[in-house]
Amino acid sequence: MSDNLKLEWLFKEIGITDLDTMFPDEEKALAFLAEEKWRDGFTCKFCGNTNFCKGKSPFARRCTRCKKEESATANTMFHHCKIPVQNALKIAYMVCNNPEVSTYEISRNLDLRQMTCWKFKKKIRECLEEKGRFSLADRSFIHH
Repeated sequence: MSDNLKLEWLFKEIGITDLDTMFPDEEKALAFLAEEKWRDGFTCKFCGNTNFCKGKSPFARRCTRCKKEESATANTMFHHCKIPVQNALKIAYMVCNNPEVSTYEISRNLDLRQMTCWKFKKKIRECLEEKGRFSLADRSFIHH
């Protein structure tokens, strides 16, 4: 993927059904997030070390100095997300393409509880309002 890739652009160039092809399972979605999150390298949030080893959970990284583990979703808008990451990406797609999309519509389309959709849509909207856009290039989906 291009270093200048912005998620809004990606979402405008593809359809929601393309997300199923790109992210058919949790593993592919987490791999995508990990690749984007650490594209410029890993730096431990606790001690600043840049060396890591594989963590216990999929695509997590463990600091070789302080032994703290960081998941691919930690410090991102997907942190503590109660739904599969591929569904969270679909909600982000729907909200970025139509910020006024009803959480009832999202719920029907993804077969998720409406309140779950409302909570995650709220999180996305807060990120969009804070950053002004949803960009992978400048990591706007990551809260520093």
